[in-house]
Amino acid sequence: MSDPYKNVHPYMVECAAEAARVARGVRAAQLPEPTHCPAWDVRALVNHWVLYTSHGLEHRALRSPLSEELTARDFTADPGWAQAYADRLDRAVAAWDDPAVWEGEIDLGMAKMEAAGLAAMIVKEMAVHGWDVATATGQEYRVSEGAGRLVLDVVETHGDLYRRYDGFAAPVAVADDAPVFERALAASGRDPRQRPLGKVDH
Repeated sequence: MSDPYKNVHPYMVECAAEAARVARGVRAAQLPEPTHCPAWDVRALVNHWVLYTSHGLEHRALRSPLSEELTARDFTADPGWAQAYADRLDRAVAAWDDPAVWEGEIDLGMAKMEAAGLAAMIVKEMAVHGWDVATATGQEYRVSEGAGRLVLDVVETHGDLYRRYDGFAAPVAVADDAPVFERALAASGRDPRQRPLGKVDH
């Protein structure tokens, strides 16, 4: 990743736009419904997604911790949560639109991590949990091949760490020539062939 700002920030922009689109497609009646993530309904999954991929992304750029109020908030309690998420994503992406932000390390409390690596991991969260939300609510999550390759690289690089904390399940077998984002999902323990749980609107 010779220049993470140039090589990752465009995919952050892309995945954020797609996440915002999927969020707008979630209906209030779907929030109590199940997801493919064990013990998480759509509401819990969305709250995790919103917290870490918008508020968390912005706070990491600013080198500031997330408050307890934010980590405990039910974002979906606000009927306008999807638009608020889209607006916060815009702020977060803009906060990373500076090559200097990608330099150095970010203090995570118990450890430090290179800013560029952490940003890529949050883009992975944006895309993979975006797929989770989309699949649970009868939608699709679409990314370019370049974004898919970034996600696959993060999943393969940090897969053992995620599994240690039950963030990933065991990899799912897919064809070697499967689309790159499908391979990323499979490597994270998700079955990309899984049919949507939610009802699809026509």
